[in-house]
Amino acid sequence: MFLKDYNKTAMILKDQEISYSQLLNNVASFSKHLEGEVNKVAIFCENRFEWIYAFYASWYKNAIVVPIDFMSSADDVSFILNDCKPEVIIHSNQTAEVCGKACSVLQYNIKKINVDEIQPEEQNENVSFPIPEKDKDKVAVIIYTSGTTGLPKGVMLSFDNLLVNIEAVTEDVVVYEPNDRVLVLLPLHHIFPLVGTVVAPLKIGATIVFSPSMAAEDLMETLQKNRITMIISVPRFYSIIRKGIKEKIEKNKIAKFLFGLAEKKNSLTFSRKVFKSVHKKFGGSIKYMVSGGAALDKEVAKDLRTLGFEVLEGYGMTECAPMITFTRPGNVVIGSAGQPLKTNEVKIVDGEIVNRGRNVMQGYYNRPEETEAVIKDGWLYTGDLGYLDNENRLFITGRKKEIIILSNGKNINPEEIENKLASMSDIINEVGVFEKADMLHALIYCDDVKVKQAGIESVEEYLKWNVIDKYNQAVTPYKKVMKFSVVNEPLPRTRLSKLKRFLLPQLEAKDKSQQEKIPEPVFQEYILIKEFIQQQKEITVHPYDHLEIDLGLDSLDKVNLEVFLEQTFGVKMNEKEILSYPSILKLAENIQERKTKLAVEAIDWGKILREELNVKLPESWFTHNLMKHAAKIFLKLYFRLKSEGLENLPEGPFILAPNHQSFLDGLFVAVFLKNKILKRTYFYAKEKHVRNKILKFIADKSNVIVMDLSDLKSSLRKLAEVLRNGRNLIIFPEGTRSFTGELGDFKKTFAILSRELNVPVVPVAIEGANKALPRGKIFPRPFKVVKVKFLEPILPSEHSYESLRDAVFEKVSSHLNLSKTNTKKS
Repeated sequence: MFLKDYNKTAMILKDQEISYSQLLNNVASFSKHLEGEVNKVAIFCENRFEWIYAFYASWYKNAIVVPIDFMSSADDVSFILNDCKPEVIIHSNQTAEVCGKACSVLQYNIKKINVDEIQPEEQNENVSFPIPEKDKDKVAVIIYTSGTTGLPKGVMLSFDNLLVNIEAVTEDVVVYEPNDRVLVLLPLHHIFPLVGTVVAPLKIGATIVFSPSMAAEDLMETLQKNRITMIISVPRFYSIIRKGIKEKIEKNKIAKFLFGLAEKKNSLTFSRKVFKSVHKKFGGSIKYMVSGGAALDKEVAKDLRTLGFEVLEGYGMTECAPMITFTRPGNVVIGSAGQPLKTNEVKIVDGEIVNRGRNVMQGYYNRPEETEAVIKDGWLYTGDLGYLDNENRLFITGRKKEIIILSNGKNINPEEIENKLASMSDIINEVGVFEKADMLHALIYCDDVKVKQAGIESVEEYLKWNVIDKYNQAVTPYKKVMKFSVVNEPLPRTRLSKLKRFLLPQLEAKDKSQQEKIPEPVFQEYILIKEFIQQQKEITVHPYDHLEIDLGLDSLDKVNLEVFLEQTFGVKMNEKEILSYPSILKLAENIQERKTKLAVEAIDWGKILREELNVKLPESWFTHNLMKHAAKIFLKLYFRLKSEGLENLPEGPFILAPNHQSFLDGLFVAVFLKNKILKRTYFYAKEKHVRNKILKFIADKSNVIVMDLSDLKSSLRKLAEVLRNGRNLIIFPEGTRSFTGELGDFKKTFAILSRELNVPVVPVAIEGANKALPRGKIFPRPFKVVKVKFLEPILPSEHSYESLRDAVFEKVSSHLNLSKTNTKKS
């Protein structure tokens, strides 16, 4: 039975509780509105009790359910309705307007039912009926997902597809139990939350609890009040939870010590005792956190485990309803998506993950050719790349197809968006869409002749408001383009005109310096808002950035911004009011007029770095130079290591700024420095890399400054002290190693130090290190050519932080590109 009376509470929303008996009665009552012969029912409304009534009532009437994202645009809704032609669409007041627009352009007639206009009938005594077991091979739901053609495809899932997933987590691996209270947080049009937070728990008699919204206060109140045992969500959600907890821990020395201790102990029982107060804030009863929809960051998984939360990660897709592999409780391997279920097989074919079993869909609705393209001899070809270890655990390594998956689990076909944007103005020649910083970024190449004919003075402003903004207002939120760049050359394509999407980020980099030239406002409200958003999103913010188009603020970011504005300035704004301002500057100007307080101060790096810091700098041992010479001999024998430009090193203190390709980069630079210079040259290391006593001792005797990234101001003051004492620094502006050897974005830490202390920067171009020791490899490859070029120093006196950073980037980039060109010519 998918649903029966367990004589207990079935559903909770705020103060409302619905028993299983009431649920069955309300389903029976709701089913009366599905009159006549109904084969398919579309559900188009937000998460609420009525969604559940409509879902089970449809099954009770032997109809297939077609869930639709309640935030979909009218175009998306009408496409789905025209494609599968349900006889009924169930909506709410919230979705009524969009539903009306969608239905007005349908190719057939459809019955609309508004759940807010249905008067609940009085409960009849002893009304209790089981929803009968269906023919297992009958289609239960059609879930629409993005496809390679740019149009959504309807995935037909049978009752057996759903049952095998439920059996897997209630019988094969006992994750769900009848006494569980499962949080309903994600929208139910996705198969992951539909099965995970509704169908599975209600089938075994558990209780499901709706969170009224994604706002932190609603969520925490729901968790605490209802003693939730299981949270099911996407990686983005867990990243935010972890970030909030870690920020508080880093500010408390005792908590920080306990976190380090728990990390070493690696015991859930120990961690739950140590961080009992954290668990209490989550209601004190969390048994599992389940993550799906996209890959969970390893650091997030590791830190949540250190806090005592067992995170179960799975891998799947809508076409498998959704599970293909799942992590067994008590056997979590961070980075792995778990093992196959007992009822399905997984293997790797040419690097691609393929699956066979009861979980495989019946096919795409009305798309036999596309079905045959992914299901071959019973095996579903996922389009994902990965490998299985000796324990049959799956590890995902990438994607074979071009569908973009954001961290919230949304699947996006970039071609669909490219075609839509290109059709919105005849000045657009080409559009290329790619993912950057977990948001959609569009590159637009325009027709200069048509731009002049149209008398357009600013192409960027024209596109922002006449194309991007209009497009974003008309589409489903997760398809919004949050940032765009205008490029002056055609997009990179193959001989057969196929877009080389992997080259788009490089083309976009050429556009970055233009934004930095806009004069920066200096009033405090703007500076504080800008710094807050930069900290939240880890991106550069400019005065005329659009909150959504340029900065990519999602729903949770906007909630955080609302709280920040109220706490900092005493100005209370809702999301709609915030978005009514066309730019960060306009928002800040309004805050300047309305503020009732100013709770924080803006960061003045000049003042901070001028403050004296009582810090003892590490001193190198006499072995330092001996080790350098030994390393130089070894590296020259092992690699074909060369250098040039040492004459460019200035007298007095300076900052060396190399690009970062491998773990050996610091050594590659250091071995070429003269003994006298090396003794005065300091490196820095992140605190997490030198936590044990031995590494700390070695760092202290090797001119290594330990950086605490949770207290960046103090760390920068340490580095400033090095320069003030006439010493040198080696700083990698990218902050992390490159995956591909291509130059990454430069952070401006080195520029702040250089500008405020008037110290020159020596750009250093390292080539070949990524081939000598690729990221992910343990052992270096011998006899690879590695070149270290010390370039002409750049003086900071005529630069801002940003322009200095860009000047160093351009110098390193130009030398790397020049070398590639010379290699090709030779």
